[in-house]
Amino acid sequence: MLGMTATEMFLTGDSAADALLAGDPNALLLGMVLDQQVPMEKAFGGPAVIAERMGGRLDVRAIADADPDEFAALCSQRPAIHRFPASMAKRVQATCRVLTDSYDGDAANVWADVADGDELLRRIAALPGFGAAKAPIFVALLGKQYGVQPPGWRAAAGVYGEAGSHRSVADVVDQPSLELVRAAKKAAKAAAKAAGGG
Repeated sequence: MLGMTATEMFLTGDSAADALLAGDPNALLLGMVLDQQVPMEKAFGGPAVIAERMGGRLDVRAIADADPDEFAALCSQRPAIHRFPASMAKRVQATCRVLTDSYDGDAANVWADVADGDELLRRIAALPGFGAAKAPIFVALLGKQYGVQPPGWRAAAGVYGEAGSHRSVADVVDQPSLELVRAAKKAAKAAAKAAGGG
């Protein structure tokens, strides 16, 4: 089996939420689902908030089976889990449904038996909410911080898999690295804006 979990993570600024990410692959995957148009800390803190509101446990089967309106309401309670809580609630539920139906309710099974990095990338890209940009970042996060390193994982992760880089959440291991990643993202956004002429 490839990789287990991380010993420690530094993605939310909250020790309990980070401990959940480090110990529960489902939490890490759902945090990545939420990592869109909100600060990284907010996104990756979301699974802990959902768990707390559902009785203290992150249960993907319960999320998948929940009434969609009730789950959306749970995600919308203040503080909401995302700036778009209703649409992200649907995406989280869709991901949990795939995990339940195809991976026995355990995100670790997504990567447990992959032959190589390309297969890992294909499996992640097939999940709800993982597009061409997000899937390689998650491959890099798994490889760099979760010990999921099938042959060719760095190549599958593209630039995000490069050792010593500070491009994404995969590279955040402490406050200084967080600041380096933020600076790199800001520079990339400015470059893209300049290239687009606006």
